[in-house]
Amino acid sequence: MTTKVLICDDSGFARKQMARSVPDGWDVEISFAENGQQAIEQIKQGNADVMFLDLNMPVMDGYQTMQVIKEQDLPTMVVVVSGDVQPEARTRMMKMGALDFIRKPVDNKKLTTILTQYGIYTGDGKATERAKTAPPAEKTTDPLTEKLDAYREMANVAMGQAGEKLAQLLNQFIDLPIPNVNLIETTELHMAIAEISRNESVSAISQGFLSAGISGEALLIFNDSNFANMVKLLNYKHTKLNNQLELEALMDVTNIMVSACLTALSDQLNVKFTHNHPIVLGQHCGLDDLLNTNVSRWNRVLAIEIGYAIKSQSINFDLLLLFPDRSIDLMFDKLVKVVE
Repeated sequence: MTTKVLICDDSGFARKQMARSVPDGWDVEISFAENGQQAIEQIKQGNADVMFLDLNMPVMDGYQTMQVIKEQDLPTMVVVVSGDVQPEARTRMMKMGALDFIRKPVDNKKLTTILTQYGIYTGDGKATERAKTAPPAEKTTDPLTEKLDAYREMANVAMGQAGEKLAQLLNQFIDLPIPNVNLIETTELHMAIAEISRNESVSAISQGFLSAGISGEALLIFNDSNFANMVKLLNYKHTKLNNQLELEALMDVTNIMVSACLTALSDQLNVKFTHNHPIVLGQHCGLDDLLNTNVSRWNRVLAIEIGYAIKSQSINFDLLLLFPDRSIDLMFDKLVKVVE
């Protein structure tokens, strides 16, 4: 009997990756949804015996989608497939009725184990033929759109792993956004990310990284109003706020976030990054000054902005990943190999 499978993810790259991870021996009919609203419509039409559901999506995210499924008792078995792997994210979704939780990018062995555990599919987990026969996840002929989508999904996975590490360190739930990805001229960078600073005073750390052919810089940017609460969460012995304590907090969070991000990027691109020591770009200064000083040597840049939040503590800060033009196409080529 054919099982109707729905893959719900806002990324065409991720939908394609998920479709090609479905075991060859599983008799399925695959459909796609780009957000939770589309997914609910598909479930009501009977197209989702099993649904693989992302969490971070526009229109209706995974949490909202799962809540509707629970409230309306809709007939589908949900497996969450997400870059956000914080324990609280898993707990929230399982309480609403999700069967299980898979970390992106999908591991075929883990997927098959879950399907077997719930009696959905029993058989070989290989997906070598599925990669050839899976239906297209999107219809686009725009190369730039395809590239930005791949970069956004790459960032989504890296963002989730960094968020997980920070959540463990601070014992807090980290709200994760949809990464903002732009391919722009360096001269346009300050305009494209002007919302980061909102004309507030900021402090920032930069850390460069390098592999064979791919390089970039990671910038962790704090609005200065966030420091007091962050220092409290870090449980330093000395809690009287001063420039030195702020710098220590900035360095500690940078080490956690950038290290986790680079590990996730390394795994996805199949490269090994080395990274420089963190550099203080400035404390209590304007963001434009920081950017103009440190990225003016590049022409075109891939800018990935990730706005993290700890809502319970009124903390917001940004991680900015910048890749120069010479790295951009090489990254895409390496990402595409994953789903081909």
